[in-house]
Amino acid sequence: MGSTLRRLILPSAAHRVRAAALLVALWCASWGAAAPARATATDDAPGAAASAGEGELERRLAALEREVAALKAEMARGGAGTTADVDKRIEALSKEIERLRLGEAAAPEAADSVNGFGPAASKVYRARRGVAIGGYGEMVYSNPDSHRDDGSASGEVASADLLRAVLYFGYKWNDRLLFNSEIEVEHAVAADGDAGEVAVEFAYVDYRHSDAFGARGGLLLVPVGFLNELHEPPIFFGSTRPEVEQVIIPSTWRELGGGVYGSAGPVDWKAYLVTSLDAAGFTADEGIREGRQEGSEAVAEDLGITARVDWTVRPGLLLGAGGFTGDTAQANPGLDGARVTQYEGHAEWRWRGLQVRGLYARTRLDDAAAVGTLTGEAVGSQMNGYYGEVGWNVLALQKGSRQELFPFVRYESLDTQAEVPAGVAADPANDRTVHTVGIHYRPIPNLALKADWQGFSNAAGTGVDRVNLALGWLF
Repeated sequence: MGSTLRRLILPSAAHRVRAAALLVALWCASWGAAAPARATATDDAPGAAASAGEGELERRLAALEREVAALKAEMARGGAGTTADVDKRIEALSKEIERLRLGEAAAPEAADSVNGFGPAASKVYRARRGVAIGGYGEMVYSNPDSHRDDGSASGEVASADLLRAVLYFGYKWNDRLLFNSEIEVEHAVAADGDAGEVAVEFAYVDYRHSDAFGARGGLLLVPVGFLNELHEPPIFFGSTRPEVEQVIIPSTWRELGGGVYGSAGPVDWKAYLVTSLDAAGFTADEGIREGRQEGSEAVAEDLGITARVDWTVRPGLLLGAGGFTGDTAQANPGLDGARVTQYEGHAEWRWRGLQVRGLYARTRLDDAAAVGTLTGEAVGSQMNGYYGEVGWNVLALQKGSRQELFPFVRYESLDTQAEVPAGVAADPANDRTVHTVGIHYRPIPNLALKADWQGFSNAAGTGVDRVNLALGWLF
């Protein structure tokens, strides 16, 4: 753009300065004329982010105008330097104006969460129009102990894994209608004989009438727990997700369906009708996890209802609850309903670098004996889990620092056979506790380096401790 500018203006340095001033003025005028059409862009509060972005552009353009004025004043005093100096300064101004112009069409940054989704998953909500692309990933190294708690050899070996590489693709048609999706590659390679897979984590169309009310349909994340919706690695403590939110709450849990959502002051809520679980996949050690249908040719004989409510009591203090209920027979022979009912409660407190989080979840399965006959597994009729964690950002003591260094601790307890049908023996290995102690370091908000030790124990004495390292990112 700078070379074009030089070709169009006269060779005089004074004329170069006047041309730069004219370019800035024209750009300000064209941007100002377009601003009213953009003022209705929606974000967490419709129009708020658009107004903030417009204000920033106004400030930057005003600064450019002041710099051009200063050049003119220097020229008038004969102190603007050589023609080459003026050329360089006009080139810099031209590039800055072009950068601002491109910024109008560029994708927004992955910043705060919108509607409960992670920062990267929320980018399409902050876009003005068109395509939004984001993503996240995590690499994990795990070194298990050579012995179990009972002293026997564990037989496990150290491993390194590109656990996930994820891309978000979204498209915003207008201020009320958008599409959002997440496509995930697990374990780096998806092919015959490899552990990896490619999966769509969610894909939905969203109609956002206002902050108070919206509707969406497609492949939806079930709104339970802390991490099923908001699971981008820099956001949560630990190299891996808490066991309770992998087993009792089987994240990432998604089903086909539709529903409504909204907010009323400090209260946010969601309610969906979705395809239910399939009891044929239930197991003794992982509970309902393998009953997720994941939107892949899902049997829809039975449907489920899921809902969530979160109350921001005051800034930094959140209380919430979520739940799911639905029959899971899905036309499997010998089952009459096999209803699953899960509910969970969660709380979080953030204050001056301190972060405290707790969650409790319980799942009930009717007809567990019949499900066990179908699957050949001693499936529990009740599955419980809870955890609490505390972390403190020690760098919060440094005024103005954007870096975060959280030492943290977490305690978990879970049992997928808390209750079993009459005549069924529970496996003590499924009554588990996990202690995690680690460091969570974020040099910038969208990048995390993690290190932790995990102590796994169970009532059978077969737990294996491990040390983990992880690198997680989002964009």
